[in-house]
Amino acid sequence: MPTIGVAVAIPEPWATELQDYRTSVGDTTAAMIPTHITLVPPTDVDDGLAEIEEHLEAASQGIRAFPVHLRGTGTFRPVSPVVFVTLVEGISQCEQLADAVRRGPLAVELEFPYHPHVTVAHHLDDGPLDRAFDELADFECRFQVDGFHLYVHDPELGWQPTREFPLQPAEDDQPTNQ
Repeated sequence: MPTIGVAVAIPEPWATELQDYRTSVGDTTAAMIPTHITLVPPTDVDDGLAEIEEHLEAASQGIRAFPVHLRGTGTFRPVSPVVFVTLVEGISQCEQLADAVRRGPLAVELEFPYHPHVTVAHHLDDGPLDRAFDELADFECRFQVDGFHLYVHDPELGWQPTREFPLQPAEDDQPTNQ
């Protein structure tokens, strides 16, 4: 039974920068987790990946590309030992995208309410979590979300992107009829 996840990949150079930072604070899971914004958390599925891919393809058709602006840090403590980079733009679009993909074969029950973010420290003691919260407080980047990925977990290699699902062009990217 494969374990899958669906996420927006953070583009370079920020993906490597944040993944390297996550490793530097002692988060040993970082090397096996590409930097991302989760849409569907790790989920065990029956062998029906074709059905899931069809569902994700259909979901991608109804969503337009959108900008994301990451800035500063947040935390889920004391509920969960996580420090993350916050979204200051693109929150509602990520929520809409997550809602679209978490239907049909991916209608999963969430442990916590959906809150789009980029994890930079997870399951660490307070010292490294505080360090990540303080040191990345000035982090900032902007990028366009043009699609999302289906990831499959490999016990040896970690989370592997298996397919990208492009979003529809942003409204300002639409050709005009002259």
